[in-house]
Amino acid sequence: MRQLIKSYSINDADRWDHYVKRSIGGTFCHLSGWLKVIENTWNHQSHSLYLEEEGAIAGVLPLFHIKSRLFGSMLVSTPNAVYGGVVAGNRQVYGVLVKAARDLAVRLRVAYLELRDMDFNGDDHQEARCHLQKNLYVTFDHPITNDEDTLMKSFPADIRRMIRQGFKHGLRSEIGREELLDQFYDVYATSVRNLGSPVFPRRLFAEFLRVFPNQSDILLIRQGNRLAGAVMNFYFRDTVLPYYGGAYPELYRTGVNNFMYWELMRIAARRGYTRFDFGRSKRGTGAYEFKRGWRMREQSLPYKFHLVTAKEAPNLNPTNPKFRLMIEAWKHLPLGLTKLIGPRIVKNLP
Repeated sequence: MRQLIKSYSINDADRWDHYVKRSIGGTFCHLSGWLKVIENTWNHQSHSLYLEEEGAIAGVLPLFHIKSRLFGSMLVSTPNAVYGGVVAGNRQVYGVLVKAARDLAVRLRVAYLELRDMDFNGDDHQEARCHLQKNLYVTFDHPITNDEDTLMKSFPADIRRMIRQGFKHGLRSEIGREELLDQFYDVYATSVRNLGSPVFPRRLFAEFLRVFPNQSDILLIRQGNRLAGAVMNFYFRDTVLPYYGGAYPELYRTGVNNFMYWELMRIAARRGYTRFDFGRSKRGTGAYEFKRGWRMREQSLPYKFHLVTAKEAPNLNPTNPKFRLMIEAWKHLPLGLTKLIGPRIVKNLP
């Protein structure tokens, strides 16, 4: 069977998305819209590839070249995404696309190629040639139903208690889109600053809402007229994915975080979604422990690094001790300043 590796262009978007949507390994982060958001927000150069067999797409690999003065040059699948890497129907197609990406990485003389795979793919020879980071990130998911009693009972008693705290403290939810963006951005930026991380620019979230008009929204949580928390959500096939979220710490005692995710599950289930993807967290972090407390299904994410000019796999993990002082300093910066300079930093991060 004749196989051709081709470079993705906007004219391939419909074919690309059709393949992603019907493939087991396809995710929201693999859609052509995600590629468009990254290009429009950051101007990173796309080198996305697909394999064609007898005129039909048989595998895809979104790829972006990030050129950073701070962190070097890298080829990544996919920036700002928890999921990435090759989507293919079999290991042979997977191997052909990985080889094409490795060859491209060598030609571009990047430090490394990063594939944010969800599964352990490839053969033993391929695995031996890459640095597998299998114990750093995990993702969580859980079935949801519009039978709210059954859904509530599927969680541990302490989670149910915290959700009820939200009701006791008068929390309520509101769902919308662009009209809620400014409020969402304020609470999200505050939460990220409090964690010691630079915030993404507002335009990134505006782009997601613009590019995915039917697959994204914002959920706000209020106590009376006071904003308590917010989360931006993506929808793909049968799944809702809360992707960017946060809450004001002075309202943690109200159970705002638990209540917020409960409300999202409840609303999504009423719309017909049957799976809740709690997203990625790093082992050993507060976010990881919070999600783990829901007792959802936990799955390791085997990210792979193929080194080119680099001598060792990168360690951009915030738990890296060399970032400790910078993180602590960032937590004390004025919010307005973090909104100004944060986007200039995160542009250089994969």
